[in-house]
Amino acid sequence: MHSWTDTLRFAFQPVVNLTTGGVAALEILARPEAGDILAEARRDPELDGRLAVLAFRAAVRKETLLPLHVNVFAGTLADLGGLSALHDAVREAGRLPWEVTVDIVPPYTHVPQRALLEAVTVLRRQGFRISADGVGDGDVPLRLLTDLSPELVKLDASLLARPAAVRAMRTLCDELGALLAVEGVETESQCTAALAAGAQLAQGELFAPPARLPAADVYVPPRSPGVVPVPRSGPSVRQFVRPAALLPAHASAGQVRALLTGSPDVSGVLLVDAAGVPVRSVHRSRFLLTMSGRYGHALYADRPAAKLGDPPRTVGVDATAWEVLDVVAVGGRDRTSDDVAVVDGRGRCVGVVRLADLVRALAESRVEEAAGLNPLTRLPGSDAITGEVDRRIAGGRAFALSWLDVDHFKQVNDGAGFAAGDELIRAVGRTLELAASGATRVGHIGGDDFLVLSDPDGLGELASAVLDVPWAAGGLPVTLSLATVVCGPGSVHDHRQAAASLAPLKKAAKALRGASWVLARAGAPGHEVLRGSEGASVAS
Repeated sequence: MHSWTDTLRFAFQPVVNLTTGGVAALEILARPEAGDILAEARRDPELDGRLAVLAFRAAVRKETLLPLHVNVFAGTLADLGGLSALHDAVREAGRLPWEVTVDIVPPYTHVPQRALLEAVTVLRRQGFRISADGVGDGDVPLRLLTDLSPELVKLDASLLARPAAVRAMRTLCDELGALLAVEGVETESQCTAALAAGAQLAQGELFAPPARLPAADVYVPPRSPGVVPVPRSGPSVRQFVRPAALLPAHASAGQVRALLTGSPDVSGVLLVDAAGVPVRSVHRSRFLLTMSGRYGHALYADRPAAKLGDPPRTVGVDATAWEVLDVVAVGGRDRTSDDVAVVDGRGRCVGVVRLADLVRALAESRVEEAAGLNPLTRLPGSDAITGEVDRRIAGGRAFALSWLDVDHFKQVNDGAGFAAGDELIRAVGRTLELAASGATRVGHIGGDDFLVLSDPDGLGELASAVLDVPWAAGGLPVTLSLATVVCGPGSVHDHRQAAASLAPLKKAAKALRGASWVLARAGAPGHEVLRGSEGASVAS
């Protein structure tokens, strides 16, 4: 008599890192050849829990070292209070629980939320990672999503037609410490939209369809120039995380050698303790060179691999690419090609980053920045400033946006000549740069117009630096006008609204005599005149 398991097969779909183009994990999908097992599993928690175990074992049989995603209905977790059978299967296979992500699948309607959250707590205590699946096309309440605090949020590709919603979800993910993935990506335009909206991971037919064998290669479209502006503080290390090859701290050199020779793409192995904390780092080339030497195998094969490893280099998941480079720079030059382990708040390894990925991304960001620099002052243009404005708005940070220009600049050029005018513009730009603190961004948006983004504190020092200077061009005295709008959290929705608030302030500042400064607060009526006096003035 045939069992339903005889007609059940599993397919693997890669989860792709959009920054590195590599496979970050494999999602295991049940593919019954007869009957509707999945519909039954939705109604039967015990059956759904058994499917999760069978999916994991199917992946183990393929001998894949990649992290795995296993689908489980939300109702199953609430009913069973966890997945003890899956935890036992993971341990029996010699895998680590934090290499397995439990994708919690809708529906959530009628699922007891407290029971679900308690089950998720159990899963986390066992070491599993949590993903909220079907967001945007499912029924997960937003409050429950934040209470779940998943390590990954998976959005339906239909939301890409609403980029504001995807960007908002990216902001929420950043607050929760989660990554953002988009499922069902089928076209290159969808991939570009996912990148532009801030997604770090993606799945779909574009990259690789579900298949009986784990995909060795995936297709990732080349990134369009200018997609996803990179903050000056540096891109997050989360964008570059690759799966780590992990073995227990007590693994033998023979076990490491078997892993490396069977997996040519693995550049190194991390030896971790029982809690998943890296204790030694084994570099592929140095290790294999030692093992291939005369008597190398005889001397080391049965000995602990830790003796041939080095202290691991680690960074937190919240580190930037620049911080990783600082870590790489410490120590001997022979370790510059070592993988850097990325660890979570408990010190557990969640992946590795490679120096080549970081250098390439940082070089690309510098090229993009250089392309946007004003050729006269070498300051970035408006895009860099407005992008940072949007990031501060999304992060709920107060900021001050200021516009500065030279009064009667056309008359300066006509009277002193364009060369003197250019030199004046360069001097103003240099002064703004020198006056800028660490959080201040200065942009030259063309002609004699500058934008300055800063924290509300310290505005007086910035204004004094440019307004108290006796400016001149070709011997002719020159004054400047400054307009500032201070935006508190929630007072503006995007950079366009902030810029619109500056327009009347610019007109008010230009109407004053001498060096002038007017300031207003977004959403509040009127403005303050902090510098300048009433009198007729001709706009430049």
